[in-house]
Amino acid sequence: MPRLLALVPYLLARPGIRIDEAARDFDVTPKQLRRDLELLWMCGLPGYGPGDLIDLSFEGDTVTVTFDAGMNRPLRLTGGEATALLVALRALAETPGLLDTDAVRRAIAKIESAAGQAQPSGVVVGLPVREGAATARTRSVVQQALQARRALHIRYYTASRDEITERTVDPMRLLIVQAVGYLEAWCRRAEGVRLFRLDRIDDVRVLDEPAAPPPTARPTDITDGVFSPTPDQEVAELVLDPDARWVAEYYPCEDETELDGGRLRVRMRYSDESWMTRLVLSLGGDARVERPAQLADAVRRRAADALARARHLPSTLGQ
Repeated sequence: MPRLLALVPYLLARPGIRIDEAARDFDVTPKQLRRDLELLWMCGLPGYGPGDLIDLSFEGDTVTVTFDAGMNRPLRLTGGEATALLVALRALAETPGLLDTDAVRRAIAKIESAAGQAQPSGVVVGLPVREGAATARTRSVVQQALQARRALHIRYYTASRDEITERTVDPMRLLIVQAVGYLEAWCRRAEGVRLFRLDRIDDVRVLDEPAAPPPTARPTDITDGVFSPTPDQEVAELVLDPDARWVAEYYPCEDETELDGGRLRVRMRYSDESWMTRLVLSLGGDARVERPAQLADAVRRRAADALARARHLPSTLGQ
């Protein structure tokens, strides 16, 4: 319904627009947009006869509204919606190197004017991305490649397999999801679209060859976040002490529950038990496995083996 209500004033402002272009603006397929337009033909004023219903004119792959039935004004934002949008835009305006900040600030000015100088009240927003110097440099190089449409060579740390790989990728876009920066690119090594966390790219350089993602490369749907669970993955339930809470920020978690004493219970999916075992052991006594039982057993066995080997090492205390 919101899309149908927005379509008519949108098309009135763009007579003769191509259907595929309008579909991109509304983030739907051209097939879905055509269905929407067919539905609009049956909408209009009471009476629902000739001269009452919305009328559209199609020419080739273009569409024009010839009768709008009074639906000629865009939907208006409520005060709350305008405030939320202003907060988000101001946060984006402070994101280094991600967007055209001048365009964002112009949008802010227009929304403020339309909303009667609406100001967010009692809301504090920090920078959406906090990054170190190395990540900032990575972002800058990636942005250069995107602007020049050049391929990139990266050295990337894959946390789920605890390995570093060398890859050649064709950059597609930069994203910020839950305050974390990502490069979306076609990975020639994996032969698929992948998301690379900027803070896990150890090295990056622009190649002297064009970026050429194949026609089949499609943007990742991040509506529900960047992590897409699969049925074959196990789910670990961990209780993290305050010093280990960083795990919930660094690794994707499905659920987080605050506990007493600043502890945090998290649910994490994993496909490699050995990797998850190493992660828990690396946290020392600051993490406890509640589920599954086989993961807890694996952690105990690995810890016991390490202690057994340590008993045979020569003591260097005091030397």
